[in-house]
Amino acid sequence: MVKIKSCLKWLFVGLIILFIYAPIMLLTVYSFNASDTISSWNGFSLDHYEYFFNMDNQPLPIVLQTLALAIVVATLSTLLGTIGAIGIFYSKKRTASALNSINQIPIINAEVVTAISFAFLVVAIGLPKYTYVPLIFGQMVLCTPFVVLSIIPKLKQMDNNLYEAALDLGATPTKALFSVIIPQILPGIIAGFLLAVTLSLDDYVIAEYTKPNTFDTISTHIYSLSKGSQVEVIKSSYWAFTAIIFLIIVIAVIVMNVRTGKKAGKRQ
Repeated sequence: MVKIKSCLKWLFVGLIILFIYAPIMLLTVYSFNASDTISSWNGFSLDHYEYFFNMDNQPLPIVLQTLALAIVVATLSTLLGTIGAIGIFYSKKRTASALNSINQIPIINAEVVTAISFAFLVVAIGLPKYTYVPLIFGQMVLCTPFVVLSIIPKLKQMDNNLYEAALDLGATPTKALFSVIIPQILPGIIAGFLLAVTLSLDDYVIAEYTKPNTFDTISTHIYSLSKGSQVEVIKSSYWAFTAIIFLIIVIAVIVMNVRTGKKAGKRQ
């Protein structure tokens, strides 16, 4: 009976993993396909990778400018989210509860509603789209609340006595902030930054409504492709990009787990 329960448990886990990773694995396999369509396998080829890494083609420059946008948005969102999380944590109970509720509105709200509302605001105040300010601010509205949610649990876990002890020993509030609080919540800040990068890369709706006409992200570029001889070639080159990102994530997770295991072994 115990063996049956154990087998069912691992079968259930295996089905969940298969459901999550099967599409990514399929794209990874077909990134080495000589064909530009998934409907047929024409043999092993690196043509998609060669096309993707050619700077004269569209995909790589668009990926690079999307990554640059994501880093800018994530940096600003992390800075604003860190300040907001610390402010919420040290506010009075009613104020903190109200601010937490306000912070959750962009998270619960549909992204398309946020995008359209922000687009109306941009038009109302006459902010030109070619400045990239609407695009950056729009994605910050999306990313910052998630940064706050990543940092607040770390603030609740930290030892407040260390901050008070730093003040008692003569440190200024600013010195105590950067010497005591920031180091303790740094994992939450890093997690918030990475989450903001992911959200920015994944965003389509806000980018579509707020981006300059001469600028494209990965999502807006793929959606804007019309029928033509090069469309399938461009789309299939993104399979290579998917495989590369998946490989990087797998390597990063393995390295982090190995490092965590070594640290746990040294403590024991």
